[in-house]
Amino acid sequence: MAQLSVTIDGKQFRMACEDGQEAHLEKLAAHLDQRVKTMRESFGEIGDLRLSVMAALMVCDEYYEEKRRNDTLQEAAQHDRAARSEAAESVNQRDNAIAAAIDGLTQRIERITRSLTHTPDEN
Repeated sequence: MAQLSVTIDGKQFRMACEDGQEAHLEKLAAHLDQRVKTMRESFGEIGDLRLSVMAALMVCDEYYEEKRRNDTLQEAAQHDRAARSEAAESVNQRDNAIAAAIDGLTQRIERITRSLTHTPDEN
């Protein structure tokens, strides 16, 4: 397990993460740090804990909004897959019907040809 220090709102925090995840954790901490700084500029000194909680809630809000969008896109993709599958089945049924019609016409033409040439049925 890797150990690293991150800075959020001017304070150092010693964190542990899975090996290879250090850069990701640093990016997350930098994002939260920027969020706290932006809020501090907007609201002034309202207390470190309150500011941190507000920043965390804003990040959570963004997360859930993106999750909602992702869920909506997943549902739309599932609907599209179902529609494509239904369309493919419809095309397959139509192709089978056309093939059956062609086969029927071919048999009819063969019967007419035999009757015109007076050839007895071979069946």
